Amino acid sequence: MATEVLILEKEAEIYVSHLAPRFPQAGFRAATDAEAAAAIGREAEVLFALAHEVPAGLLAAMPRLRWIQALTTGVDHLLALPNLRPEVLVTNARGIHGPQMSEMAFLHMMSLLRDFPRMLANQRAHRWERWPQRLLLGKTAVLIGIGAISEELALRCRAFGMRVIGVSDARSEAPGFDLVLPRARLAEAAAEADVLIVLVPLTPATRHMIDRSVLAAMRPEAILINLARGPVVDEQALIEALQEGRIAGAGLDVFETEPLPPDSPLWDMPHVVVTPHVGGMSDVYARQILPLLEQNLRAYLSGDVAGLRNLVPR
Repeated sequence: MATEVLILEKEAEIYVSHLAPRFPQAGFRAATDAEAAAAIGREAEVLFALAHEVPAGLLAAMPRLRWIQALTTGVDHLLALPNLRPEVLVTNARGIHGPQMSEMAFLHMMSLLRDFPRMLANQRAHRWERWPQRLLLGKTAVLIGIGAISEELALRCRAFGMRVIGVSDARSEAPGFDLVLPRARLAEAAAEADVLIVLVPLTPATRHMIDRSVLAAMRPEAILINLARGPVVDEQALIEALQEGRIAGAGLDVFETEPLPPDSPLWDMPHVVVTPHVGGMSDVYARQILPLLEQNLRAYLSGDVAGLRNLVPR
């Protein structure tokens, strides 16, 4: 009997059309929403899906499930589902998001340093106003967390003439970094930052890692960018720091509650750039992730569990 693979994604047919000819020993089913996936997933042994779009009900409808390949790096939502059986393997998409996350970091950095929202407001008002432009050249970027994304971002920062400091307990040096400090010296690193960029996964140890003490260590002209997970930053402490002018601004792609509630003061702050959790997205996402899907599916179908890339410890 062919191993059945269920692909839950808005463009699932793209994945099916690519993978089916390469894996004739597997059967592929496509669904664009969780309800449709639940209706056809009873026989599926494998699920490919965005981790945050897998509801508990879908897992309950898949009694034969043995492996989930997340189409995202973050899998915290998935691992928190109460009916995720312990024998189900979980792999993620770590390693493919460097280009889009790096570009999102630069979008936030340049928007905030040059006050681009003010320029757009002036354009709408037909107002000609000029002011000195802050450059990335010579600025210090502090990257909290060193992985595939941070390595790509560090190299791009260096190309713009920036100094790059990393914060990590896992590594003491990395390509593109001028200095790497342990997490115990996070406040010291924050004090060096012109731009503090958060890139760590959400774990019990990183929840509210950016707290009042870290924000207090930042200089008044520094900005914070969060591209990780909302709860890594103490959002209320950040709001207070921004309201009191203790830091110069924030670029936020992730939030403690998503979507960001309409009454959040972050929407209307003059030195805050809000983007709707799109940092990991790209117009070539399928092309970026398909090599990983092929490699892992080949390993799984051959019984080589040890050959699965990005296996998430559970």
